[in-house]
Amino acid sequence: MSKIDSIVTRTYRIPLPVALSDSTHGDMTHFELVCVQVRDNDGCEGLGYTYTVGAGGLAVHTLVDRYLQPMLIGQDPTRIEALWQQMWWALHYGGRGGQTVLAISAVDIALWDLAGKRAKMPLWQLLGGFDPRVPCYAGGIDLQFPLPQLLEQADGFRQAGFRAIKMKVGRDHLREDVERVQAMREHLGADFPLMADANMRWSVDQAIRAARALSEFGLVWLEEPTIPDDVAGHARIVEQTGHPIAAGENLHTLYEFKQLIAAGGVTFPEPDVSNCGGVSVFMKVCRLAEAFNLPVTSHGVHDLTVGLLAAAPNRSYLEAHGFGLDRFLQEPMPIIDGNAVASNRPGHGVDLLWDRLAEHSI
Repeated sequence: MSKIDSIVTRTYRIPLPVALSDSTHGDMTHFELVCVQVRDNDGCEGLGYTYTVGAGGLAVHTLVDRYLQPMLIGQDPTRIEALWQQMWWALHYGGRGGQTVLAISAVDIALWDLAGKRAKMPLWQLLGGFDPRVPCYAGGIDLQFPLPQLLEQADGFRQAGFRAIKMKVGRDHLREDVERVQAMREHLGADFPLMADANMRWSVDQAIRAARALSEFGLVWLEEPTIPDDVAGHARIVEQTGHPIAAGENLHTLYEFKQLIAAGGVTFPEPDVSNCGGVSVFMKVCRLAEAFNLPVTSHGVHDLTVGLLAAAPNRSYLEAHGFGLDRFLQEPMPIIDGNAVASNRPGHGVDLLWDRLAEHSI
């Protein structure tokens, strides 16, 4: 029987080439990357990782290293659901979300990568297989970019092969957001898919006013218009504006997604595999959304997520996130005619260049 032989955790502070900004986190100059390698007694290894927007990475590292690792050594890595339940209940009392679930996510991703490698199958096929080509948008983190820089970034995204773009909103005055979205719409053309992300900036009433003000620009969705805790508020926004809403990157359990979806508070459920509980929960959210006839999108870690959405028949767009790892990857995710293409290598197909990451180790 296969057994988990070792679990190694590493944490890095990754500088961003350009300072990025949104309405919640302000200017961001770096992010933290927490990597987990799970090796079995046959020498096969799976990789998982999660990230923070700059704080808390060492807490995630400690949760894996001191609490999950001793529990999992010697166990059968193929029993992923059983191991997930053990991790969940071991850490449950200390927090049913946040850094607890980030830690579980990283380990769960590594276990699924290991399962794909042992089966000699790409993860997107192991999970059922639908279509390796996934529509993809470029996620700009650009709230404080001057307008010329915002439009220049959009041109760069199109030159890189993207056929959909998301921009940030949530500036001090709604008039500024309207002017910037209007400029982007005129720059991109009437039929180019454009999304806007408020990063929880507004109250419900402010979000309703904003959604109505932005409705004329044909946005695919307005993302995170208010705090994730306000399920009833999200439902009010959808009901009173009729505007498509994406939300979920700050939901950390399957049950939170169930509450938001069942309340009618989201049009595009948006799990992040690195903070919702890993591959196991991400795919459950996809199926939950499918049961409600909703299209699912994603947040963050696109190199991992492309293989998951490639297995989901109700996928909409994959987000190519601004916290990219291209310079640390052996084979970055290809973008072809607006589609991201899932890897055909066994597992999730992400191989890190550890020597390049080493200089950023913390």
